[in-house]
Amino acid sequence: MTERINVRELAPEAYRAMRGVERFLHECDVPPATLELAKIRASQINGCAFCLDLHFREAKKAGESDERLWSVAAWREAPCYTDAERAALALTEAATRLADRPDPVPDEIWADAAKHYSEEQLAALVVAIAQINAWNRICVVSRRAPGSV
Repeated sequence: MTERINVRELAPEAYRAMRGVERFLHECDVPPATLELAKIRASQINGCAFCLDLHFREAKKAGESDERLWSVAAWREAPCYTDAERAALALTEAATRLADRPDPVPDEIWADAAKHYSEEQLAALVVAIAQINAWNRICVVSRRAPGSV
């Protein structure tokens, strides 16, 4: 697969702005493991090999186990996630698959997430989900190759 376009080089201001959002997420109060799991799940849904590679590597560096990383696609059946992580993964799936149902993010998914996260954490989680979906779209459309960081 050949990269079609290098967005970072051709739209540097936009890329810098997105990196600013990443800095915010790095400093927010949502557990880093939760953010990485959400990024991995959205990237699986969106078929973004570049982001999957990047976030698997980041999660491994942060100490995530192979079991938890391999199981993200089947998180509902895997026993290795906390209730808070499950709520974040459910929110991630709903917010990533907006067109899949009439009520894209049902109240029960939101209420479950709100049981585990403060309003500030929820806001950061929503931003993280939107951000990874944007990165996925940039990387899939541009055909950014895994490992090309």
